[in-house]
Formats: sequence, structure tokens, C-alpha cells
Amino acid sequence: MSEEKIAEIAKNANMIIAGYAFTKKENGISILNLKNPDHAMLISEDGKMLETNMDEIEQVIVQNIWTKDREYMETENA
Repeated sequence: MSEEKIAEIAKNANMIIAGYAFTKKENGISILNLKNPDHAMLISEDGKMLETNMDEIEQVIVQNIWTKDREYMETENA
């Protein structure tokens, strides 16, 4: 993935925490590891994993971030 595409994803993300960009989509929340953009996950709004190519440890990390900080996705000024 090009640097420009990564920058565009980061710019349009609803929330960035610990190098992960969280973006609301019609079919759930898209999560991209900005440091390793080949690692991505799609979760439902309640945090259920729908698709991923992340390893198990990274999955747990991302889901913990979502559980702890998802309230900031709903705040316009976060």
C-alpha cells in the first residue's frame, strides 16, 4: 500500500489509537495497522470480528482497544 493511501486512510479515520486507524463503514468498523498496513480487521459495532488477517495476539490487542475506547468514535471532537 502506498504512503499516500495510508495517509488518506489515517486522515479519514474516525479514531487513531496506538497506530491503528478505526474507520466506520457501512458493514462495520474497519481497523488498519498504520505501521504494517497489510494487517487489517473488520469488526461489527459491538466488537465481533468479521474478517481479519492479523495474528491472534494483534487481534486481542485491537479488540481490547475497541472495547476500551470505542466511545471516542461517537464523539465528534475526540
